[in-house]
Amino acid sequence: MTSLTAIFGNSDEKPEEESEKLLQLYWNRAELKKEFAGLRNEQYRLQERVKQQEGSTARVQQKLDHLERLLLDPEWVYNVIIYYQLKQLNLRCQSKLEKFAEQLKQQREQRQHNRLVGNWNERRAQEAAGIERQIVEQRMQVQMLEDQLQAERHRLVTMSGFLKIFRRRSVTAILDNLAETIESAQLQEEELLLHYDEIQNRVPPDTEGLDIATKRLINFTILAFAQQLFLHFDEDGIAGMAKEAAEKSVGAINYGGKKECDVIVGRVQKLADSFDNVSDFADVLQQRAKLIAEMAQFRSNDDAVPVSRTVSTLLAISRKGVVKESDANLLGDNYWNLSNIISR
Repeated sequence: MTSLTAIFGNSDEKPEEESEKLLQLYWNRAELKKEFAGLRNEQYRLQERVKQQEGSTARVQQKLDHLERLLLDPEWVYNVIIYYQLKQLNLRCQSKLEKFAEQLKQQREQRQHNRLVGNWNERRAQEAAGIERQIVEQRMQVQMLEDQLQAERHRLVTMSGFLKIFRRRSVTAILDNLAETIESAQLQEEELLLHYDEIQNRVPPDTEGLDIATKRLINFTILAFAQQLFLHFDEDGIAGMAKEAAEKSVGAINYGGKKECDVIVGRVQKLADSFDNVSDFADVLQQRAKLIAEMAQFRSNDDAVPVSRTVSTLLAISRKGVVKESDANLLGDNYWNLSNIISR
């Protein structure tokens, strides 16, 4: 009996209290079901992530096993070395192009921002100068009114007794009118001062995005630098080999035996070192970028990226300014990850 009472409650309880308890039990049960459903969904999500991670781990293990087999094979061990040398060269060139593009964009953005802030400061200075002139004029007016008020007061004081009786009312009206005018002018001056402070405390505008014309100029220069990289590393097709290594997996390319691989390693190292020592091609980049701009065509007026086939002419420029043209669609073939580096 005691246990039944504990479960069903005391029979002496009011119906309202029993209804409230039943309603509370119902809501508690609903909340528990909701939490349980949430936990079950979370379990499914975590199980799916575990499956994905297991798949990724299996693929990585397959790559490691494949690489181990290649390294154990005397005919392929040198090819593996060349593959990673070329892949690293591609990443190195991509990093140089990314850094160059970022610096170029920041310079243009800073230049545009400086011009924007300069124009803003000029307009603010002109507006402030106009307010200053109004404040000076207002103060001169107040001073004149105060002088006039002082003169009228002096006139009232110096009047003879008989004249003061007849003129007192009109002079007093003039004094009251002058006092009201002075007070109104002082209020206007305060408003002008508040407006002047507001002008001085304005926050400069934020940096705006680059316009299409500026983005196009940046892209022409980026393409010019990409061509510079290609021309430097195109000796014996090293640039193409580096791109191929970035796109294919290890073991998919056979570079030859140890002798051939040693030659390639030497060329890669020589070209990489020589490029780091070259820094006087700014004039060449400007000339090449200008020529690229003359050839470039766009799909629309709002497009900052040129059609790849219109900028597929490789421009080799000598120190004397002689231009030699050849075909190489760096943008279309996405050399150095160009498609993700150029401005859009």
